[in-house]
Amino acid sequence: MPAPLPPPIEWDGALTAALSQADFALGRLAGEGRRFPNPHFFIRSFVRREAVLSSRIEGTRTTLAELLAVEAGATGASDAADLREVGNYVVALEFGLERLETLPLSLRFIRELHERLMRGVRGGFAAPGEFRRSQNWIGPPGCGLNDATYVPPPVEEMAECLYALERFLHNRDLPPLVQTALAHAQFEAIHPFVDGNGRVGRLLITLLLMERGLLPSPLLYLSAYFEATREAYYAHLLAVTENGAWEDWLVYFLDGVRSQAEDALARIARIDALLASWLDRFAGSRAGRAEEVLGLFVETPFWTVRDIGRRMGVAYTTARRAVDRLEDAGIVALVGERRRNRVYCARAVLEALEAPVERGGG
Repeated sequence: MPAPLPPPIEWDGALTAALSQADFALGRLAGEGRRFPNPHFFIRSFVRREAVLSSRIEGTRTTLAELLAVEAGATGASDAADLREVGNYVVALEFGLERLETLPLSLRFIRELHERLMRGVRGGFAAPGEFRRSQNWIGPPGCGLNDATYVPPPVEEMAECLYALERFLHNRDLPPLVQTALAHAQFEAIHPFVDGNGRVGRLLITLLLMERGLLPSPLLYLSAYFEATREAYYAHLLAVTENGAWEDWLVYFLDGVRSQAEDALARIARIDALLASWLDRFAGSRAGRAEEVLGLFVETPFWTVRDIGRRMGVAYTTARRAVDRLEDAGIVALVGERRRNRVYCARAVLEALEAPVERGGG
């Protein structure tokens, strides 16, 4: 049984510093998000990068390039089932961001999120949108209850734990980042679904930060940090349950917020610099619609000429000429060998999105 929230917290120097640094980095990211006239340039690809990395923690192998290319109309994804799981994560996150406008974070919200996440995928047997009605456990593949690493609360006690978590989500007495860290750990300890608990718990981090107004747009995600430090992630969660090691968990979580905010800022700066350098190439020339098309390739690095024309509301030939200009400049390149509805990629944007996580100093 997880201990009630909030736990007693000893605010030593390490924890205070971690919160200060996380708040500062998140504030910088929020300011950057407000500065850009078109923050959606980054949101679409950032959401999909989060979907890929959060799903990877659960064992999928779909890459960001595969997901974006398939969305643009390319073929050849390595695993269709993996791709559906990652695609559902995108659907769930986008649903959650929109649902926040009409429903606060609550048990109903969480069930609706889970239903979108698990609809029609390998975990679809696990009652999408319904809390579990039987005991589950966590451990090595194929292990039984007696060999489990962790056993969540029985169903009868689970319900009361969930109601307490819902009340805690409405709490406004704690620093928002601390509340988010506590809520994530508690949700994972309750483990209220047969499958999909890790992904729902990570979705709730971004949604809680958005609900609290800490970000103007969804630019911060922690799955890359958790995936890069996977052993530490699970060890800290288990230490909270077994030893009440909340301070260590909070320092770890807040370090993740800081490092991922800095990482997002670095990726945005890199992509912004790419766009500026490309626009300089066309300065003073008759670029036609090429400059406008550049913005689309910053938003997501894969496009077809047909979809560009539809998005811009221009004729196919106009979009074709713009893409040709970008291809001649070495900015985009053809993907695959299809003769019809060809897909083009801005490889430099994709590389900026796929670059390894930079954790930085603590």
